[in-house]
This record gives sequence, C-alpha cells and structure tokens, in this order.
Amino acid sequence: MSQLPAGYAKYLEGRSNDFVETVRPVLLQSAADGLHGVRIVANEPHALQALVDDRIPFGTIVEDVD
Repeated sequence: MSQLPAGYAKYLEGRSNDFVETVRPVLLQSAADGLHGVRIVANEPHALQALVDDRIPFGTIVEDVD
C-alpha cells in the first residue's frame, strides 16, 4: 500500500521533510497490516523514533517522550 489513510496523511501535514521521512514508512506499515496504531517517540532535540505498537488501535497515532 503506497497511500496513507486520511488521518495519517493529515498528521504529516506541515511537518519537516526529515520528520516525514522518518515517520511515513511506519505509517505505511501500520496501514498495510491494518491492525495496530503508531507510537512516535521524540527525544529532543534530534532523536525521533516511530514504531507500530500493538497496544494502540489501528488509525491512532500516539506521541510520547522517552
């Protein structure tokens, strides 16, 4: 699947290219399996991690700080 669900696409609007390049592959993975949502972990100022999380319902994005 190369297209994101509307909610995921909206989440990326206005974000930097670096942010989108980091997060988009994980959003695509979530959309492809359709089972789990995504957790975005930010460790300021320059660390960013995105992962599919089986504790989060599909279509949901949770931002977290580690």
